[in-house]
Amino acid sequence: MAAPAQYDIFVIGGGINGCGIARDAVGRGFSVYLAEMNDLASGTSSGSTKLIHGGLRYLEHYEFRLVREALMEREILWKIAPHIIWPMRFVLPYFEGGPRPAWMLRLGLFLYDHLGGRKLLPATKTLDMRTDPASKPLKPLFTKAFEYSDGWVMDSRLVSLNARDAADKGAVIRTRTKVVEARRGEKVWTITLEDMRTGSQETVTASLLVNAAGPWVDDVLSQALGQNDVHHVRLVQGSHIVVPKKFEDPRAYFFQNKDGRIIFAIPYEDEFTLIGTTDRDYSGDLGEVKISDQEIDYLCNAASEYFAEPVLREDIVWTYSAVRPLYDDGATKAQEATRDYVLSVDKSGELAPLINSFGGKITTYRRLAESMLERIEGLLGARGGPWTANAVLPGGDFDVHGFASEVGVLKAEYPFLEEKHAKRLVRLYGTRARALLGTSRSASDLGKRFGADLYELEVRYLVEQEWATTAEDVLWRRTKLGLHLTSDEALGLAKFMNSLDRGVIAAE
Repeated sequence: MAAPAQYDIFVIGGGINGCGIARDAVGRGFSVYLAEMNDLASGTSSGSTKLIHGGLRYLEHYEFRLVREALMEREILWKIAPHIIWPMRFVLPYFEGGPRPAWMLRLGLFLYDHLGGRKLLPATKTLDMRTDPASKPLKPLFTKAFEYSDGWVMDSRLVSLNARDAADKGAVIRTRTKVVEARRGEKVWTITLEDMRTGSQETVTASLLVNAAGPWVDDVLSQALGQNDVHHVRLVQGSHIVVPKKFEDPRAYFFQNKDGRIIFAIPYEDEFTLIGTTDRDYSGDLGEVKISDQEIDYLCNAASEYFAEPVLREDIVWTYSAVRPLYDDGATKAQEATRDYVLSVDKSGELAPLINSFGGKITTYRRLAESMLERIEGLLGARGGPWTANAVLPGGDFDVHGFASEVGVLKAEYPFLEEKHAKRLVRLYGTRARALLGTSRSASDLGKRFGADLYELEVRYLVEQEWATTAEDVLWRRTKLGLHLTSDEALGLAKFMNSLDRGVIAAE
């Protein structure tokens, strides 16, 4: 029997932190193997509010280091992925007797504007809500609002693109692959993997193990590594609802609730409004996370305090829910638990090292990866230096203000594409939309149409290049076309996906 393949670094977890670490590490010259037991971004990383933001509300909890780092990351991430990340303006209505006085909001927004070295994003301004269009969908209760800048991200695509870039640079990326055992030896880990589709097993070895399993980080420690009495993370559920479009304005809303918490109402996928999030401790099955009736009522009631037309349960077209693995800092309330990340090095004598990643938020994933690499290089020796701040993600090689131009170029090269279709392809794939379309010269070259503007050519691209193996992967993580396909159309896609050879792809 051949000896197991040897790698420098083995990463457990295919969320944003695991994929970001794998990308940074392989780009510095380390050999990397990443295993994800489900799909990429199938947990927390596809269940966020989809914001690249400093975290205005974290200032209340004096998390200045986290907020400053996150604010600095906004423009860096926009520059490296302008297809899936773009600026968004937020309207924060103010009213007398609200949870926070006007001076506190002004101070917070002043810090927000100045902590993070903002260069491209416009500054905060005050709105007269008696005349500003932002007041149109709201109850006539507000005479003043503050408008500030943050960013929007297609969160699950950010994960896929980090994985794709890591694989392009030589990392091995395996999805539907579970670590069933990791044995620690002198200077080496021996890791047993199980293919979740076939049940087959393989063994690899690595000099260092990174546990970036998100909500499962403690489970990995106890089940795969055999550690007892493990409790490092506080599991906090965040849920969202999606309703038909509540307003035409391109700006989003930041609503303060009577209980001191906040929710967002955000333009979503052209035809919808996204409302969330909740914050509550979670102790259930991590494989069965879903929104509760109480959370639905909370979000509907909170949004209805602001919108002139109430948000009703029957308006909801989709919900999603995820569990955030926050570092357990002993906070009393779930919404007060730190969103900062903690990296814990476990090194004893000559035994192979382990580094656990706890907490974090999607905005700071790149900085978390850099911090992880500092620790890795302290253990394995330095290779290349930090590089990801100026390296575009796949498809992001165009100017931050160049989206419309890219759509025009794609339309000129593929004139049979409808405008909406071309925009969606550039949004998801950027300049790699051309690689997807290839030599197509008419709609018939795109193959079978599954519904909306999803064609066989795109599905095959996602299977071959982005590890998609199920209809859910395609409809809800690589795209959001699940909002636009009927149940029968989704079933047709599922049958097609089942007919494909779903072997290991795109990992070499």
